Amino acid sequence: MTSTPELMLNNGVSMPALGLGVFQSPPEETATAVETALRVGYRHIDTAAAYGNERQVGEGIRRSGLDRGDVFVETKVWVSDYGYDTTLHAFDKATRKLGVEALDLLILHQPAPDRFDQTIAAYQALETLLADGRVRSIGVSNFMPHHLDELLKQTTIVPAVNQIELHPYFAQPEVQRADAAHGILTQAWSPIGGITFYPGWGEHRRNVLDDPTIGAIAAEHGKSAAQVMLRWQLQHGRSAIPKSTNPGRIAENFDVFDFELTADQLARIDALDTGVRNGPDPDVPRPEMFARVIPED
Repeated sequence: MTSTPELMLNNGVSMPALGLGVFQSPPEETATAVETALRVGYRHIDTAAAYGNERQVGEGIRRSGLDRGDVFVETKVWVSDYGYDTTLHAFDKATRKLGVEALDLLILHQPAPDRFDQTIAAYQALETLLADGRVRSIGVSNFMPHHLDELLKQTTIVPAVNQIELHPYFAQPEVQRADAAHGILTQAWSPIGGITFYPGWGEHRRNVLDDPTIGAIAAEHGKSAAQVMLRWQLQHGRSAIPKSTNPGRIAENFDVFDFELTADQLARIDALDTGVRNGPDPDVPRPEMFARVIPED
């Protein structure tokens, strides 16, 4: 297996295109998954305060024996910590749990349009952290074009990354176009369509891993459906953060650098977009969820 290609962010920071996501990874399995991924060759780990496993991500990084500078660490501020001072404190909580002094990428987890003044203040705190050298790059997650427009009107620094639900059944082309217009890198969460079968979200929905078009393309290359989808993401210039705690799947998801999809195959996968969101709608307030308190330790 080779190393993942690097993507250049709009502030000159280089980020590995393929990373390990740890959404819904139980804390007791996360450290081992991270250690396994880093031994396979991953050099980018994506976590979040709301996942409750930042401490275990840090443990996995330390277990790997790699130098801190060799691993790109990305995490997210949760909505309950939005606001200028509270977001600065959220950075302190995250770095303490991860066991690091600085972060490679810190992003806001949701636009939270029902309290967007706090979202703006939180992003301004990210700008301060960036200026102080405590984070190398900053960004957002789940921001739609109108959220980006409002953010850019009230802040100074263009986000480096916008992490959104993005898989063949929901490719969000309008968000991708808005990101590109602003020089923002699109990063795919649920890049292999996992949201279509996660408990609580996947009932009565088609599992993208079972799509016959993707299966046929996978057979043409002797690869899995997941590998084809990750290759599709990478060839379109996006970052992808597939999630798994299974050692075999962690390795399989990284083994995507020895084949290339044709233009026709890319177009066939592009054509699968249904325009139907599977995860939460960023424009729908979720007061109870947003109020979740992120513990200090």
